[in-house]
Amino acid sequence: MADRMRPRTLDELVGHATRVGPDTSIGAAIRADRAPSMIVWGPPGCGKTTVARIVAAHSNARFQSLSAVLAGVADIRDIVKLAQAEKSAGRRTVLFVDEIHRFNKAQQDALLPHVETGTVTLIGATTENPSFAVNAALLSRCQVVRLDPLGTDELCVLLRRAVADPERGLGERGLVVDDEALDAIARFADGDARRALTLLEHLADETLARGATHAAMADVERATRERTLRYDKDGEEHYNLSSAFIKSMRGSDPDAALYWCIRMIDAGDDPLFLLRRMLIFASEDIGLADPRALEMATAADHAFQRLGVPEGLIPLAHAVIYLSVAPKSRAAYDALASVREEIARSGALPVPMRLRNAPTAAMKSWGYGSGYTNAGSSPEGFVPERYLPEKLGDATFYAPTSRGWEAKVAEHLAKLRERIANAKR
Repeated sequence: MADRMRPRTLDELVGHATRVGPDTSIGAAIRADRAPSMIVWGPPGCGKTTVARIVAAHSNARFQSLSAVLAGVADIRDIVKLAQAEKSAGRRTVLFVDEIHRFNKAQQDALLPHVETGTVTLIGATTENPSFAVNAALLSRCQVVRLDPLGTDELCVLLRRAVADPERGLGERGLVVDDEALDAIARFADGDARRALTLLEHLADETLARGATHAAMADVERATRERTLRYDKDGEEHYNLSSAFIKSMRGSDPDAALYWCIRMIDAGDDPLFLLRRMLIFASEDIGLADPRALEMATAADHAFQRLGVPEGLIPLAHAVIYLSVAPKSRAAYDALASVREEIARSGALPVPMRLRNAPTAAMKSWGYGSGYTNAGSSPEGFVPERYLPEKLGDATFYAPTSRGWEAKVAEHLAKLRERIANAKR
């Protein structure tokens, strides 16, 4: 039924009014049979294939389709040959490539010249960010149309249409579905029209099979049983959610951080991935502002590997909240970056003689280790000296903040650096 109920014209299209609606430039071009080549990007069930078929419906063009999963360069060449014949006869060809991100570079390159010359009008559908999934040369010759997931109200329009339509939907089956039940289906579908219509058809089959003609909220709950979140742990949404998770901890929002964390886990992501990110975060974004942050992240990682799911999620949540509310400092991370920049700039500077290892009498006679004072053996545990290569002089890389425990570090380090500076005068 999802395929039967697919909108056939722009007037039937539900949602996406600001992207391909009748009042947009692309909508006007489709109506005028001037649709450009385009990459239609969006999550499953948002209407990518529907847009391609609407282009064909408003056009006199020959419509060809390929699945990037199954097609090869030879299939592209066969379609191009037909398209060239059609072009000679004054007719356009619209080529729809589903999952175009699965085409390799050679396959995309095979399309490029024919898109450029107008032999085919390409409509590529992808769930992946086309900036990463489509060759830059091909992408530059196409308009990118991003389709968002359909809203609950928009899905309800499609569902009511399907219940009432006697030709393509359920109209002839005499089924009545409560508005509350339709709304529940729409919410469960999470923006995916195909999923919503498939569930409605399943609900109708179950309801009519037991001799009933009325479907209510309880019937939907029975049909859905367990909600599955829309998520591709190898695709863009994985990186969007993990980005939201990290930025929420960085922004000291434990509620949002825990929300994004559990969203990912409930959708099937590996908690060990999140724990690894937390270990990095504890040093990169907190550092010495709270030295216990790394201990907490490490303990959560160890506890989870010992306990597993579901009990291991408790110390994980404990650590997420701790890292979120901890004072933040990137001083240690910035110091690392500064040191690497200096090494790249100045190269492998020699170790000062007094810092060199002197395991033999000969090396001692050459001056290795001469003048070195063991700070740990001094009364204060400190001597006012620098230990960098001589060429770097008084360079500093670590600049502690005034946040959390690092404020004490900053005060202590300032005194030590002042004593070193005074000793050189």
